[in-house]
Amino acid sequence: GVMFKKPVIVFEGIEGSGKSFHISNISKYLKSKDIDYIRIREPGGSFNSEKIRKLILNNKSNFKKDTDLLLYLAARSENIDLLKKFYKKKIILIDRFVDSTIAYQHYGMGVDLNILQKINNYLLKSFKVDFTFLNIVSEKNLKIRLNKRKKLNRYDKFKMNFYHKVQRGFLKIAKNKKNYRIINSNKSIKVNQIEIIKKIEKLIKWT
Repeated sequence: GVMFKKPVIVFEGIEGSGKSFHISNISKYLKSKDIDYIRIREPGGSFNSEKIRKLILNNKSNFKKDTDLLLYLAARSENIDLLKKFYKKKIILIDRFVDSTIAYQHYGMGVDLNILQKINNYLLKSFKVDFTFLNIVSEKNLKIRLNKRKKLNRYDKFKMNFYHKVQRGFLKIAKNKKNYRIINSNKSIKVNQIEIIKKIEKLIKWT
């Protein structure tokens, strides 16, 4: 069989930016080509991590921002074994990862960046992301998309100003980085689908 590279590919972006749609699309694409991959979301992914996800996103929850941070990191801690097990053995697709923690908790909520990076490095050690797609969305489209959601979780209900801060944070993180591709989700989804698949093909082929 053909040999494929096994990169770790992360999809980032605020609510309603289309990242989950694109991850599903890539999963279908990889399946159709019989290429091994795993797909997780954060928080979530493993059994315990999904339990923590329910806690964080529950509408009745009103944790302090540091508690939120530590819960997100606790959820990540539960995923590490899974991630390390498949690291470089399968393509790993992650719906939100370290950059989400920085964008939401640091840029959005003002948590100290050093603490955040320290705990992340402690958890991840040598686990590295190879490529990140950052999906950005306009305020108008964000409103439309959140309005369409049947069930809004706690993180879907922040004020618009909060999402601005978070998206600006994501853009700061992505700035001048070679292994980032910014996907403007205000464009037609078809155009973006094609662009992303083309990039994925480049990322996984040896040639």
